[in-house]
Amino acid sequence: MADAWMPGARCIRAQIDGGQLGGGAPRVVWLTLGADPRAVSVWSAAQRLNQEDRPTHLVWDPLTGDIAQLLPIVRAGCALGMPEYLDYEPDRLPPHPRTVNREGRLCVQIGVLGTPREPFTSFQMIGLAGILGWLDAWQIPRRWPAGQPAPYRQLARPRSRALWAHGGHYGASQVPECDNLGPGGIDIDHLTRLDVKIARELPETVCTSGSRVLLSPRPHELRAAAI
Repeated sequence: MADAWMPGARCIRAQIDGGQLGGGAPRVVWLTLGADPRAVSVWSAAQRLNQEDRPTHLVWDPLTGDIAQLLPIVRAGCALGMPEYLDYEPDRLPPHPRTVNREGRLCVQIGVLGTPREPFTSFQMIGLAGILGWLDAWQIPRRWPAGQPAPYRQLARPRSRALWAHGGHYGASQVPECDNLGPGGIDIDHLTRLDVKIARELPETVCTSGSRVLLSPRPHELRAAAI
């Protein structure tokens, strides 16, 4: 049986989730968190999402390969329809995530440290093989029913309910009933055609929970500031 917690990911468990999944074709949704991976750590991003009750399943830094998991894959996330960036105005948050978060027997949400302006598929994408191997183990098809997500600043394309009904991978900008704009014009072939056999063996997952925190610099920046 596949693992509900991704092997090798740091577990920073959220206090809430989106509830029980409703059934249907399994899906993966890629979001960008509007954060520069050279400035914000996975730990800080995960804590911010947990603090604001909008956790994704994974938070991934494609430059370093750092991955945090906030929710087990068998529970719904809370990010779709919510503000996608880490910086936000609290009074603009909707009261509840959209019900689309619960659609599918799996609806995996992957929050990537990056922005729609700079597609994260232009990064090294370290750790991608481990993510894809985990998704493959849950039998999520490596296809993009809605095609390539729209580039940044392009007029929003229609969000098709019919295409959303298929299993596979989607950008948040393709999800019905949501206003999300990311992940931008990513290279979907480059993202999902990787041979997972090149992935190294990953350590076991260790689950932790942390206190409520604000975004913090990366550890090397803290060391530099102290010199």
